[in-house]
Amino acid sequence: MVGSPVQWRSRTTFVLALSAAAVGLGSLWRFSWLLGQYGGGAFMLSYIFWLFVLAVPLLCAELILGYWGRGSPVLAIRNVCDRSLLSRHWQWLGLLACVTGVLIAGYQAVVAGWSLYYMDLMRGDELSAASAPEVAAGFKALLADSWQQLRWQSLFLAALLLALAPGVRRGLGVLVWLAVPVMITLLGILVQYALENGDLDAARNYLFTIKLVDFTPRAQLAAMGHALFTLGVGVGAGLVYGAYAPRRIPIGRSVIAVAVFDTVVALLAGIAIFPVLFGQNLAPAQGPALLFISLPYAFANAPQGEVYGSLFFGLTAIVTLGFAAALLEPAVRVLQQQLRLRRLTAVTIVGGAVWLLAWAVAGSIAASGGDEPSLLQWFDFVTADILLPLVCLLVALLVGWAVHQSVLRPQLGRESKVSFSLWHAFLRYIAPPVIVLVMVSGFVW
Repeated sequence: MVGSPVQWRSRTTFVLALSAAAVGLGSLWRFSWLLGQYGGGAFMLSYIFWLFVLAVPLLCAELILGYWGRGSPVLAIRNVCDRSLLSRHWQWLGLLACVTGVLIAGYQAVVAGWSLYYMDLMRGDELSAASAPEVAAGFKALLADSWQQLRWQSLFLAALLLALAPGVRRGLGVLVWLAVPVMITLLGILVQYALENGDLDAARNYLFTIKLVDFTPRAQLAAMGHALFTLGVGVGAGLVYGAYAPRRIPIGRSVIAVAVFDTVVALLAGIAIFPVLFGQNLAPAQGPALLFISLPYAFANAPQGEVYGSLFFGLTAIVTLGFAAALLEPAVRVLQQQLRLRRLTAVTIVGGAVWLLAWAVAGSIAASGGDEPSLLQWFDFVTADILLPLVCLLVALLVGWAVHQSVLRPQLGRESKVSFSLWHAFLRYIAPPVIVLVMVSGFVW
């Protein structure tokens, strides 16, 4: 095993870092919407099955590659391949994961900028007397204003780079110790508010009633797709965070804890959001329409909604900050090790690239007026439907079929032989065909 001077201080920091990487915007809005649309409890059971059969094994595989290789995603995969007498061409997988993460960060920064804008907007009374069409028009006006978007996304990126620049222990480590507890606290406050001021019966019927008529083959594919990407796999975060893991870390149990945490957060987010929506007689929506039209209107018309609405958008910004840090750290590490750059220089280069991507995305949205396809939709399609599943597929093939088990088994030494065999079988025989199915469905639907 190749040595590395950079490590998390403790297992707790390691788990918190993985948790911050796993909980993205999809956990805040997409999971609960999918739950309501595709069969409630039936979708939940399917999602949990695929989460533990697909996403957990893939994240374990990424962590093992990083844990053994002890380097950037490129160097870690190269070291593992050398140990297994494999071609070094596999190292390009690490670079592909880094590029995928940077591209996702480019449009996530734009959405984070919108969240900061609405966090500030909700503090005033501008939306308190606005109708739903007026709120929608206000969001469309924001989309048409590229300079307003640039201002807020630049503020978000500045905070992100300040967190990354000091390094793994003093930067990332401090960020995750702050972000995860604040995230849990804000989510708890918002859930309590929703329970006291929302329509609980309507939310319960929407989210948790078993509706088999809605659990179609397309719902099964949605469960597979959401489970595949919900733990932050495919962007190199597992590779680099595994390289920073302390010695003799129980990788399998740590990943299971993160999967449970992410699922609980997603469920709590649904409980925080949908009672408030139904309390204002609003139909469920997803994506930007939910976050930036339906929810601002719902909070603005609820008791003390301006305070709790501002807290909600603060929560979305914090969630995106933790996720974006995981997206950029692999690229920073690659520049440090491959080009021998100082960390501040590497962070500046990666941050500058993301800023340019975000500027281009915001400009394309403004040029289209928010009505026509923009770079945001293109980036989302390329990353979610092509690059992410491709990286996951290659990780499954590399670890499941190519890397020798003598390299893999010691890294899961604290897990039983049965657990190791199941994990390896999932990677070999289940993950590749399911990932291909998800990729094909992305083009069909």
